[in-house]
Amino acid sequence: MDFWQRYRAIDARDPRFDGQFFTAVRTTGIYCRPSCPARTPKASNVTFYETSAAAHEAGYRACKRCLPEAVPGTPAWNVRQDVAGRAMRLINDGVINRDGVAGLAARLGYSPRQLNRILGQELGAGPLSLARAARAQTARTLLVSTSMKLADVAFAAGFSSIRQFNETIAEVFDMTPTALRQTSRHHSPAGGTTALTLGLPYRPPFDPGIFSFLAVRAIPGIEEGTPTSYARTLRLPHGDARFRVEYDGGTREWPLTLTVGAVDLHDLPALLSRVRRLFDLDADPEAIDTALATDPRLAPSVAGAPGVRMPGALDPQELLVRAMVGQQITVAAARTALTQAAAAGSPSGAPGEGLELLFPTPEEIATAAHLLRGPRRRIESLVHAAAAMAEGHLEFGYGDDLAGLRAKLLPLPGVGPWTVGYVAMRVLGAPDIFLANDAAVRNGIRALDNGDYANGDSATRDTAPSPDFRETSPWRSYATMHLWRAAARPALTTTAPGKGMP
Repeated sequence: MDFWQRYRAIDARDPRFDGQFFTAVRTTGIYCRPSCPARTPKASNVTFYETSAAAHEAGYRACKRCLPEAVPGTPAWNVRQDVAGRAMRLINDGVINRDGVAGLAARLGYSPRQLNRILGQELGAGPLSLARAARAQTARTLLVSTSMKLADVAFAAGFSSIRQFNETIAEVFDMTPTALRQTSRHHSPAGGTTALTLGLPYRPPFDPGIFSFLAVRAIPGIEEGTPTSYARTLRLPHGDARFRVEYDGGTREWPLTLTVGAVDLHDLPALLSRVRRLFDLDADPEAIDTALATDPRLAPSVAGAPGVRMPGALDPQELLVRAMVGQQITVAAARTALTQAAAAGSPSGAPGEGLELLFPTPEEIATAAHLLRGPRRRIESLVHAAAAMAEGHLEFGYGDDLAGLRAKLLPLPGVGPWTVGYVAMRVLGAPDIFLANDAAVRNGIRALDNGDYANGDSATRDTAPSPDFRETSPWRSYATMHLWRAAARPALTTTAPGKGMP
């Protein structure tokens, strides 16, 4: 977007752009979200920033009226496959808190000095400033949503000291932590720091079908899902965690809530980031649906289920294992095979709610061939990939780009373009993947051709949309989600099984 497109967005107070850029006003020294209800400033006094960190660096403070830190993030970090986008995915996952700028730079293949220069040019702030803004946002969320002690909030958000925490909150919000907490009218009941309930902001509309997607793939003892909830155990850098996400359709202040049953406070930022990635909460559904609806085959599905989300991945290595197990078999068969393989996993250090196990590590998978089911060649390929991950020969994650992911995964035995595409969709959040050879995708296309699209008028049917849905780019991953949903309709239960989409 250029300057005037953004200016028109703030003049219209359009909430769709909240979190996607920030508006700084020179005459007030304040930066706001695009939908801020304050009077629209003169264009000559406005500067737009890609990140809140860039606004901080330029000397601006957050608006107390619109709370620009209390909005969903931008989907740009998934759309962009450049260094800036890759870096932001890793920063949001807490890499700087764990490994510092040097660790972030090493993962991206640059020196710290080069990375500082690139991010400064692209985003207006260096990695430390970007990480500081992420800590401030996490701290604000915890202050207004929980009754955690201020010291616990400081360390859970990633600050190294209480003094640093206090100074940052004062600089960013022009308030003390106590005053910031008092701006909220709703507080969680007092209790231990391992039982937290937080509201999860997102851009509406939100289709809860993602819960059903996760529920039918849930592995007993590790995951539990219903059409409106999802819970699981998870291994994080500092220990095991357990969480639950619930959707109530909008009857509460926060329709989507996260309850953290157990977590090491140092892992809380990473957990929040990964849950947001899992449920695709930084997506811009109106932009996506508008693009998808231009294809006459998808238009009825989009109208019937606005706001479809693309499930992310809580653990990149786990996702690769699930993808390899689920190749060429049904969802139910993949779930059965993964349930058997889960016996190789270890007990969770954060059990509860009937969730007692952790998904097996690559080391455990590599030594558990006797628990794996399927063709011998597939088992050998899975053990080979698990051993490569366990030994450090295969490393990939949120900071990869699509080309790099292909280069790492395609040489593996048993890994083809479908597997790479599926991993890219869920680990990288790549929005423009179309799995043309996927059997369920083909079934979905047939379902739409035989359904509402086929019943449309002749002018609509004669538009001859492309077979690869390229008109919906860069959102073809979401087109894939609609096709998978169409393939799962009862009318197609007797068709040949597609890939398991694990």
